[in-house]
Amino acid sequence: MGNSVRLLLDTHTFLFAIADPAELPPRLRGLLLDPLVERWVSVVTHWEIATKVSIGKLDMPSDSAFYVRQIANLQAKTLNVNLRHSLGMHGLPMHHRDPFDRLLISQAIVENLTLASRDRCFREYAVEWIWE
Repeated sequence: MGNSVRLLLDTHTFLFAIADPAELPPRLRGLLLDPLVERWVSVVTHWEIATKVSIGKLDMPSDSAFYVRQIANLQAKTLNVNLRHSLGMHGLPMHHRDPFDRLLISQAIVENLTLASRDRCFREYAVEWIWE
């Protein structure tokens, strides 16, 4: 697959990659280790993590420096949210109601990224998707 692969990590994929890589499928683990594969982590992921940690639904550090280090360790880039991403949500069918996931889907479509997620609901959208 090499340098043609550009992955946007869903929140759970990012969490598995940093805390429990054995939970990731072997091929995806390999892609995350491949230096030719672009890895992206959206600010949406950090928004979701911070939200879930603050309401007690996720037991992860609340130290933002921890996540900055983890992104660096993955050799990933950060994807900010822009107007094109937000506007892209207008055309998305309501197969999925999770606002975090809907914005990730829009970002993946707008930026032509492959979404790395086990969420099978993503198959309902016109987005490149991988979980194997």
